Order: sequence, then C-alpha cells, then structure tokens
Amino acid sequence: MNRIKHKWMIMIAVMVGTIVGLFRGTEAKQKWVYRIKSRYDEKRLMAERKSILQTGGVLLDDIEMAAFHNN
Repeated sequence: MNRIKHKWMIMIAVMVGTIVGLFRGTEAKQKWVYRIKSRYDEKRLMAERKSILQTGGVLLDDIEMAAFHNN
C-alpha cells in the first residue's frame, strides 16, 4: 500500500510540476518537484523514527547509521 501511495504522490508531483514548468520554466518545475518530494520523504522518515521509538528501538543519527549498516 505504501509503495502505491508513494508512486501516486510522485506521479501527481511530476504532473503538477509539468504545469508549473509550462508557465514558470523548467527550473521552477525542478524546484517545485524537489520541494514536494523532500517534504514527503521527511514526513516518512519522521514516521519511521516514531515507530522505532514505540517498539523500543534506539534511534541512530546519520553517521552512526552509515557506520553501522554496510549498504
């Protein structure tokens, strides 16, 4: 369900971004799409951290996460 919701959100952002791009230019389109995607990703990250805390997990910052996980 989350994947479908994420794909729909990106598709809507790109479609609206295309309309913005027609009137304001491609740079404005790119800024707008980036802003919407960043806002969505930030909300998703906060929800993920909240769920980790509720299950009794320990939050790691970005540096600790990078050192701990070998991706």
